[in-house]
Amino acid sequence: MAVMEIEDIFADILDRAKALDPVNTRKWFERLTAVHLDGGLLEIGCPDEATVRFLREKCKNSFTRAAQQVTGHLVTVEFNVHQREDKESRHYPVRGESEPKLHPDYTFDNFVVGPSNRLVHASCVAVSQSLANTYNPLFIYGNSGLGKTHLLHAVCCETRQRFDKAVIQLLSCEDFVNRFITAIEEGRLAGFHSQFRTVDMLVIDDVQFLRNREQSQEEFFHTFNDLYNNGKQIILSADSPPTEIPSLEQRLISRFNWGLVAKIDPPAYETRAAIVQKKAHLRGLHVSEEIAGYVARKVHANIRELEGALTAIYALSVTCGEEITLKLAQTVLEGQIESAARHISITDIIEVVTNHFGVRLGSLQSKKRSQSITMPRQICMYLARSLTRHSLEEIGGHLGGRDHTTVMHACSKIDGAKRHDPQLHATLEELTRQITQAPQP
Repeated sequence: MAVMEIEDIFADILDRAKALDPVNTRKWFERLTAVHLDGGLLEIGCPDEATVRFLREKCKNSFTRAAQQVTGHLVTVEFNVHQREDKESRHYPVRGESEPKLHPDYTFDNFVVGPSNRLVHASCVAVSQSLANTYNPLFIYGNSGLGKTHLLHAVCCETRQRFDKAVIQLLSCEDFVNRFITAIEEGRLAGFHSQFRTVDMLVIDDVQFLRNREQSQEEFFHTFNDLYNNGKQIILSADSPPTEIPSLEQRLISRFNWGLVAKIDPPAYETRAAIVQKKAHLRGLHVSEEIAGYVARKVHANIRELEGALTAIYALSVTCGEEITLKLAQTVLEGQIESAARHISITDIIEVVTNHFGVRLGSLQSKKRSQSITMPRQICMYLARSLTRHSLEEIGGHLGGRDHTTVMHACSKIDGAKRHDPQLHATLEELTRQITQAPQP
């Protein structure tokens, strides 16, 4: 088959694969090449192992279906490293199975930096440039979906490029524990120790899963000591700071605090809008500033939900054969928000707010007017008005039988205050995240 003919067919296959699987479509698909197409086999060339793994795990079915639909024949699709010489290609050496399986999207270039994550980002960059000399250990914490895993992969990616011979282990805490258990069962503890205590950089995601695992904590304690004493880099992430991880041994808490403990917060509106633009660019989409701003205003819990909203918009665009417009985005997100609102009750909101501020329901429903009670009460009213479809009278009824004018005043006051008070703004976003992500009956 002629080269030009193969290229034309492969271009059609790419377009069809994108339409079949918009969730996993990426802009770097343009860098894929058709190495071989003949005899029922399509070999697709990829620039690096990270891309190969992503396509094999996420896109095998969609590319196979696309190839069969375009050619009209049964086709087997294979993905292999086949670098072409261009400025965009990243030339990673082929590594063994023990090397980290990095996500091709999770690089520093693709991470949007804002006030909520600037310190964490800077510390990760610094570590990747000078292992064990800047922050060791580096402990990152924050709620789910804020970019911790992205940064961990980015550190490994950058380190691997700067220090070609560095041995890196990146895995979840759960995976570390499971491998430890398997090593005990199979009598391979010496091999386990060799695998994790001789690396140049150990990166553990979700280290909070060490809680209530006494033997695993003991093992990690000795692993940590060996690496630290030998001048090796340790990076950890969790959903809370070391001192707030339940049932974590004090000696581990102490060691986790030896280096830098940095928090990553929910992104502000401007950062969320920039994230939407970045995620769209990764998929080769054009999203206007108006649409990005609209998505950022409607979705504020975390980055994962922003990406989910963009995926839903893109999927509807492909399904309907329409361009991505503000009207289309509104159609998608308004339906999602209304659906979510129907499942959130005022009771859910009150429970989250009272837990956050440490007040009792009886106090909110009382006539007390101290600031410690008035503020949580007004926040309850504001969030109930924003997240549910209840009337002002119904909201007031749940909070001590207050009339609708009181609720209106509370909503207006909180709305005005959050514009000038970054701390209040962050608190509202965090409460909203907890409410909207809580399991609904």
